[in-house]
Amino acid sequence: MAELRSRKWYGRNDRDGFSYRSWMKNQGWPHDVFSKPVIGICNTWSELNPCNAHFRELAESVKRGVWEAGGLPLEFPVMSLAESQLRPTAMLFRNLASMDVEESIRGNPMDGVVLLMGCDKTTPSLVMGAASCDLPTIGLSGGPMLNGRFRGRELGSGTGVFKMIEKVNAGEMPLSEFFEAESCMNRSKGHCMTMGTASSMASMVEALGVSLPENAAIPAVDARRNTLAHLTGRRIVQMVHEDLRISKILTRRAMENAIFTNAAIGGSSNAVIHLLAIAGRVGVPLCLDDWDRLGSHLPCLVNLQPSGEYLMEDFFYAGGLPVVLRELGEAGIIHRDALTANGKTIWENVSDAQCWNREVIHTFALPFKAHAGIAVLRGNLAPNGAVIKPSAASGHLLQHRGRAVVFENVEELHSRVHDEGLDIDEKCVMVLKNCGPLGYPGMAEVGNMPIPAKLLRKGITDLVRVSDARMSGTAYGTVVLHVSPEAAIGGPLGLVRSGDIVALDVPNRSLHLEVDDATLANRRKGWAAPPTPRRGWTKLYCDHVLQADQGADLDFLVGCSGSTVPRDSH
Repeated sequence: MAELRSRKWYGRNDRDGFSYRSWMKNQGWPHDVFSKPVIGICNTWSELNPCNAHFRELAESVKRGVWEAGGLPLEFPVMSLAESQLRPTAMLFRNLASMDVEESIRGNPMDGVVLLMGCDKTTPSLVMGAASCDLPTIGLSGGPMLNGRFRGRELGSGTGVFKMIEKVNAGEMPLSEFFEAESCMNRSKGHCMTMGTASSMASMVEALGVSLPENAAIPAVDARRNTLAHLTGRRIVQMVHEDLRISKILTRRAMENAIFTNAAIGGSSNAVIHLLAIAGRVGVPLCLDDWDRLGSHLPCLVNLQPSGEYLMEDFFYAGGLPVVLRELGEAGIIHRDALTANGKTIWENVSDAQCWNREVIHTFALPFKAHAGIAVLRGNLAPNGAVIKPSAASGHLLQHRGRAVVFENVEELHSRVHDEGLDIDEKCVMVLKNCGPLGYPGMAEVGNMPIPAKLLRKGITDLVRVSDARMSGTAYGTVVLHVSPEAAIGGPLGLVRSGDIVALDVPNRSLHLEVDDATLANRRKGWAAPPTPRRGWTKLYCDHVLQADQGADLDFLVGCSGSTVPRDSH
């Protein structure tokens, strides 16, 4: 085993060593604990983040495992990002949280790190920050909520809201019933129990090998989640002794396994942008087209909302992600030799997994849906790419040509979409501009634009929608997202006008604006960039954010900086 990194702080017999140890001893630590491997527990607990509000308890379980294995657990807080609470969008702060994680790890005396993550953006931000330091690292997700139950039927977080608000807008559901459903949907601690972004990212962490097996699906309030936390604490100490750094796990083969897995679970389109950012932090070559090339032809095996019927609690009881990975392994899809955090290959972890409910997890030979991966579209409307999740779309709209109804920004969308005078019908294509990484800023989850109330009353529940925004992983519909380059930097999306014809052809991977080049050139002469923020984090973000097809990281954060503290004079 290499010398412990923490010994540079606590192993000294000089003035600085005295200071480092002495100040820590005011917490009651005995002298001999400073010779143990120091394990940082990176905690995104916050009462403002309901998905992660149980993490104090989870951290205590991790600590028990660390002590048991001979380590010194030291918990530290980092910025917590609640997608359900944080304005204007948690995505605006993903890169900031990753910087918090990175600098906290690098600047403090720790030999290994446990990442406690749950809500959507906490998972990628923690993995990105830890990857930039490259210490032994293991992830632990907080787990999904219990299934929602409302008036005798299942109610999925996020997905249920989108369905019910459409009924409210159509006059089919009274507000009193809508309010009653609130506590019925979110009835335990944990993150969304649909296959939204939180569950998709927890699955991605497991598929990447960064966590122990079964991390993705154990419900937050199940005692087995605390057991997993205890075992995670044990394992990180062993990883320090083995010098099993996160860069040895986050390889190209692991990234490909994550893409395969996201298709098989019907995972969130947000996983695209997060995995691209993680790959950038460790220097693994990964591009947007890899998502289409590697995953778009794969079937969806998991019958979970929003693409299907069941919820994460059912997924866990059916066998969870290990069953999916076994199906992919037996079909020759995943890279079986990819190393994972427990020191075993991914195939060693899942080769004996058993399924207990084939209604929830289908076989590869008889999948839930035949083609479910992310499709990457290109054309004159998205020269650098756009994405769509076909498994959540309406099949009859995957090839569609219609008149554009344009909203210049999200404020205009909200003010006009339910206007009875809006010139729109079921054949139209809704287009939303200026909601990309720079335009919102932060690229909020507004791409699944609400269907106008007057169309809902006619029974229309889906339209083709195109934007440079994201959408919640719990959402559904024929929604084209992440159009790049975005409107706010002069991308072609910014030139679309109401009445233009937009042609979507998902089978042929095309997104085309039927306007000639000369007309677009004339429109460009009159285009002006929207104003950008002038102070604080938002200014720094807007000055340096990359486009969606590059992961929307900050340009100066790409690449691994290692664990050495700059200008360390000690």
